Amino acid sequence: MSITVEELRNMNPDTYQLIDIRSESEIAHGAIPGATAIPGEEISSSEQTDKTKKLIICCSRGRNSIDLAAELCEKGLDAESLEGGYIAWLMDYMKRQEEADFAKNVEQSLRKTYKKRIWSKFCRAINTYELVKPGDKIAVCISGGKDSMLMAKLFQELKRHNKFEFEVKYLVMDPGYNEANRRIIEENARRLNIPVTFFESNIFDAVYEIENSPCYLCARMRRGHLYAYAKELGCNKIALGHHYDDVVETILMGMLYGGQVQTMMPKLHSTNFEGMELIRPLYLIREDDIKSWRDYNDLHFIQCACKFTDTCTTCNNEENRSKRVEIKELIRTLKQKNPFVEGNIFKSVENVNLDTVVEYKTGGVRHNFLERYDQMGKTEE
Repeated sequence: MSITVEELRNMNPDTYQLIDIRSESEIAHGAIPGATAIPGEEISSSEQTDKTKKLIICCSRGRNSIDLAAELCEKGLDAESLEGGYIAWLMDYMKRQEEADFAKNVEQSLRKTYKKRIWSKFCRAINTYELVKPGDKIAVCISGGKDSMLMAKLFQELKRHNKFEFEVKYLVMDPGYNEANRRIIEENARRLNIPVTFFESNIFDAVYEIENSPCYLCARMRRGHLYAYAKELGCNKIALGHHYDDVVETILMGMLYGGQVQTMMPKLHSTNFEGMELIRPLYLIREDDIKSWRDYNDLHFIQCACKFTDTCTTCNNEENRSKRVEIKELIRTLKQKNPFVEGNIFKSVENVNLDTVVEYKTGGVRHNFLERYDQMGKTEE
């Protein structure tokens, strides 16, 4: 009870309904045009389901959809699984898409259509936070998602217009990707004309059995490997693709879940690799604008290529939703009454008044307002 991507392509669209059962966060990173997003457990009862048509069930890699299609058939529905799922469709799509001048069109969109929303903000972050300096050799770290791929294209554009000399290396660390995900990253890099260098690690195997916070541990280990390999290449900086929304969400997460006021800094000195820095050139760019750029250029990326999402086990599973997703929903709710809430959160860590802070830390040392309280009273007199 499965259908191949090629067979689907040759079917009359009026005869079937394509149903995407992946999670909202996965779909946000790319979806098959025309697909209807419905959680698997709601298909048989959802008003969105067209029971007069053949139902083509799509998950990430065509595994969970097999059993679901069988269950729907037992309920009397005409259902089949899309063989290989979204990944198979994406590979087929990339093979068929016209290659002529594709990368040039993407680059032109940054210079024209997205000059104000993306390119100008990228340049502003570079200048405001002094992220790139003469003589720098920067490792642009590419995960395969929309953010890091955009960052790579922006650095290519910056190199064309740079007023001083600096070098860039485009790195992709393979921590244990499956073959299909690795091919997608390679294919997107080829189509976008990004000269990537792959290097191997075994991080996924190292964290696969970890029950508590495997994603946190994985991220920490990946950063360490990136620092080490970049330093071997003679780089003094690594660039990561965190954007404006990541910064805002981090501020709220620290307050609500960590009991502290802190932010994701635009650049950091490495504490373990002497002479190395981490920079975040997308610091002022909104995620919605990144998505818009992606869709405008008809680009499709994977969300996360790790083993924990290989079998779609997190699809529509409330228990596995991250705190960052909860924060995103909180911000979305707050914006309904105050459309400026994100900007205000971002600015809050630029306007910290230490005279009204009970305690604060700097350089790892904790300070209390009582240290300066009596002196402040004498000053006012």
